[in-house]
Amino acid sequence: MKNKTGKLYILSGPSGTGKGTIVKHLIPKLPQLVRSISATTRLPRKGEVDGVHYFFISKQSFLQKVSESEFLEYDLHFENYYGTPKHFVEENLAKGKNVLLEIDVEGALKVKKNYPQSVLIFVMPPNIAELRRRLRARNTESDADIEERLARVEKEINLIEVYDYTVLNDDINLAVEKVYKIIKENEYDHKTGH
Repeated sequence: MKNKTGKLYILSGPSGTGKGTIVKHLIPKLPQLVRSISATTRLPRKGEVDGVHYFFISKQSFLQKVSESEFLEYDLHFENYYGTPKHFVEENLAKGKNVLLEIDVEGALKVKKNYPQSVLIFVMPPNIAELRRRLRARNTESDADIEERLARVEKEINLIEVYDYTVLNDDINLAVEKVYKIIKENEYDHKTGH
């Protein structure tokens, strides 16, 4: 019997929509789902742990990995690089494990291009005012950075038609439940071949 390849799920949306919070609540409900950890050149925020939240690496090391094609996708945001390590994702998919990526919209579209069978889930904010409030509440960025992030939101939302699913995050428990159902439905299709 041929070993089945795992399924790739990509959770993305504008910064501050609650992707990380959804993932944090989702992983305990889906122990068979492996979360991919991104690499970044930015400094850790308060409470972030290397190898848990991100792989925090130097710009030089990151660019070396880029030159060796070690990322599924990567991008530069606010003078810091972010990327999805290719080896980890491909290794787990080959073992038949399902993998969850939590990445930005541009990165999601790059991965979908190379992995057309991946499932794209867009996390939509309730509105711009709430998004601004959430970004300010994180207390990790300047007002100028927040406004720059918000300026990208319209562009990102305009790409929504490329996604397989959209989840409105106006209630975290409902958003987690919706993403859970999406993964379970696709997992069922994956295992039965239907």
